[in-house]
Amino acid sequence: MMTFEENLSALADITKKLEEGALTLEESVELYHKGMSLSAECSKQLKKAKLQIIPHTEEGDNE
Repeated sequence: MMTFEENLSALADITKKLEEGALTLEESVELYHKGMSLSAECSKQLKKAKLQIIPHTEEGDNE
């Protein structure tokens, strides 16, 4: 499993390639799907991190 930072970097690379417009339609579609998958993974990793942080901040509110 890639780290959040690795996924984000790969997503940035894909975005740059798509924006350059030098790809075939098939390549663009393939990269689009890969980018969507990476985006979903980043969201999942962020949600997991948030769930680890929230209990600690709520504990601090009770003190």
